[in-house]
Amino acid sequence: MTQTTATPSKGRSQAAKTPAPRKATVPAPKKSTTTSSGAPSQAASKNPRAKPVTPKPVAKQAATAPAKPLKDKKVKVVRDSFTIPKTELLQIADMKKRALGLGVEIKKSELIRAGLQALLGLTDVSFKKALSSVPTIKTGRPAKD
Repeated sequence: MTQTTATPSKGRSQAAKTPAPRKATVPAPKKSTTTSSGAPSQAASKNPRAKPVTPKPVAKQAATAPAKPLKDKKVKVVRDSFTIPKTELLQIADMKKRALGLGVEIKKSELIRAGLQALLGLTDVSFKKALSSVPTIKTGRPAKD
């Protein structure tokens, strides 16, 4: 008997002609490990590969983590414009110079906010007196000179 060897025709190999046998990829149906009452069945307890479920200590992990300092929430700022007499604007400039003399650099808006904080600390009688000492002015843009 003579042996004949198969030769690939036109550059194709023998492996390309016959695909490799495939394994069955159909998953086995899972059996329920609990009974209808919700208790584990005896079949589940007999399985030597089954690991007992142990709850993880979550509270212990949170207690050991260092507490992060709470960040201050950013205050939303609003841009606003208002009419102010020139004499009071010059008073703001004088107060800024006074603050610089004390070693504190301050902006106009910060100076106005400091004034608001001072007004908040007044009693009702003092607050009313401060409000009555401020003259009412016409609102809106001043006329061009």
